Amino acid sequence: MEVRATARFQRVSPRKARLVTDLITGRTADEALGLLQNMPKGSAPLLAKVLRSAVANAENNYNMTMEELYVKRASADEGPRMKRVWMRGRGRRDIKLHRTAHLTVVVDTKEGA
Repeated sequence: MEVRATARFQRVSPRKARLVTDLITGRTADEALGLLQNMPKGSAPLLAKVLRSAVANAENNYNMTMEELYVKRASADEGPRMKRVWMRGRGRRDIKLHRTAHLTVVVDTKEGA
């Protein structure tokens, strides 16, 4: 049974977060959590928090254990962009886009368990 957790409107670029989600997809929950805790990417702590939430949802709501869970799907979808003014030379200005992401982690039980 699939169990999911999401974190919306996170201040990280979805393109950079997808680099991390591709690494943890298909791994066991314990292995993915260890990988995220030692990764030097800015989105790794955010995804670790979402993964821990998905595991807690599975344990509390469906009586699953962490040993039998694996990351079935992890995604970083684009959220709204915050637009800010960035002053430039000669009285001009630019628009700075601060990107946000919706992070989703889906865990499932292994077939052998």
